[in-house]
Amino acid sequence: MSSATTTTTSAASRRPALSDPGYQAFVILRTGFTVAPILFGLDKFANLLVDWPAYLAPWINDIVPGSAQAAMYAVGVIEIVAGVVVALAPRFGGWLVAGWLAGIIVNLLTIPDHYDVALRDFGLLLGAVALARLAQRYDGKRQSHDSQ
Repeated sequence: MSSATTTTTSAASRRPALSDPGYQAFVILRTGFTVAPILFGLDKFANLLVDWPAYLAPWINDIVPGSAQAAMYAVGVIEIVAGVVVALAPRFGGWLVAGWLAGIIVNLLTIPDHYDVALRDFGLLLGAVALARLAQRYDGKRQSHDSQ
């Protein structure tokens, strides 16, 4: 009987949180910053969406061992890990993705004609920071959605 009561109470306590626009924004950002890095990371191995090595600045290609494609394999692994970290620990994962995007922006700003992509990634960086800040409030059992 206690499990039925706990389930009912738990479901009832989630309803106010789901109607909170701030919590909705947190869920949207958490979902996006989980799925997108994992999908883009996986695509670094297939190059279906774009020729990823073309987005590696020549100066970075000169300092990393191996080919540009080999560097993209490493990038893909990092992006997949970042997506998983966002799913499991968004307070940390949001900052991790923001830092990773900052590195991507630096890379893109050093390649002619990629400034538009760098600007888009700056917008994504802001979204990742917003996720990290919202996670401070909405992630974890220590925070009560009703008392915030």
